[in-house]
Amino acid sequence: MQETVQEYIKRIETQLGGQDPMKVQTATPKKIERLIKGVPASKLRKPPAPGKWSVGEILAHLADCEIVTGWRVRQILGAPGTPIQPFDQDAWAAAGHYAKRDPRKSFELFAALRAGNLALLKSLSPEQWKQHGMHAERGVETVERILQMMAGHDINHTKQIEKIVSAKKI
Repeated sequence: MQETVQEYIKRIETQLGGQDPMKVQTATPKKIERLIKGVPASKLRKPPAPGKWSVGEILAHLADCEIVTGWRVRQILGAPGTPIQPFDQDAWAAAGHYAKRDPRKSFELFAALRAGNLALLKSLSPEQWKQHGMHAERGVETVERILQMMAGHDINHTKQIEKIVSAKKI
């Protein structure tokens, strides 16, 4: 059963739990790098259960999400109030062949894109943090809100990666 938009927002907000979203976003690449260091590619590519993403697929998803986030923030900064389109992560995973991607290359792409997006975010004025777009499913989303949502998203997927790589047998 698919969760509703409201259920998704609540789940992601719960993951963040009041942590500083900029610190979470800054720390995520190093946390993931530690988690996957020395893990064989075969384990990174193996789904933990039928219908669940492997670590490699999660890493490809994080890289694509970083592209989406960077694009959304830049759209908002260039044209406040701009429409923000949602995307179907499962369709992107299938079309982008996440299961066939090299997990380490997906991680490298994610880390590089994250560094670029963080550099932009750190340069913003207080007024720019309040600029917003209109998300087709979630309504008004400020740059600040996007950062909060993505930080909770980071925590969610980092926990999944940790669980998968720490499992004795997958």
